[in-house]
Amino acid sequence: MPGRWEGLLEQVVRERYPRLVAHATLVSGSSADAQDLVQDALITVFSGRARFTTAAQAEAYLRRTIASRAVDEHRRRARQRKVMDHAAGLAVPPPEVEARGPGADVVAALALLSPRERACVVLRQMDDMSVHDTAVTLGLSEGAVKRYTADGIARLSAALGTTTTPDGPDERIAVRPVPLRPQEGGAR
Repeated sequence: MPGRWEGLLEQVVRERYPRLVAHATLVSGSSADAQDLVQDALITVFSGRARFTTAAQAEAYLRRTIASRAVDEHRRRARQRKVMDHAAGLAVPPPEVEARGPGADVVAALALLSPRERACVVLRQMDDMSVHDTAVTLGLSEGAVKRYTADGIARLSAALGTTTTPDGPDERIAVRPVPLRPQEGGAR
């Protein structure tokens, strides 16, 4: 058997709901929020087992509850706006951007090269040093720099699944037989 408050709730909803929604619309200034306010007020008032004897008493109490809920909601939104405005005014540090460099796959492929191949490839291809400068830096002959660079690029291409372009500079040394010159002053 339903209690007295349950019958009163049904009566208030059936008879007074449209007026309560209209009141909530006026109080909140938003027809979108009005029904939510009425629902919240109904739950609050009737879940507390309020002691009303008539629908008119319940409606009056609901109107006060709707008004106080609307004011609370307005305050809550004002606080949120204030926090958001404050947060928007704070200086946001720029995102940290890593220096541009080779990808992880290139770094891993470079690790597969011998130390001299890796040094030659990095100095020649990434640091854009000349063959002569690379040779001086590493204490190698220019021919050795060209050979290590060519071998290193070939191994990198294999590891990365790429191919070298034929239009690029040729790092190989042409080998030609050189005729021997007779030694001056006779054979020794």
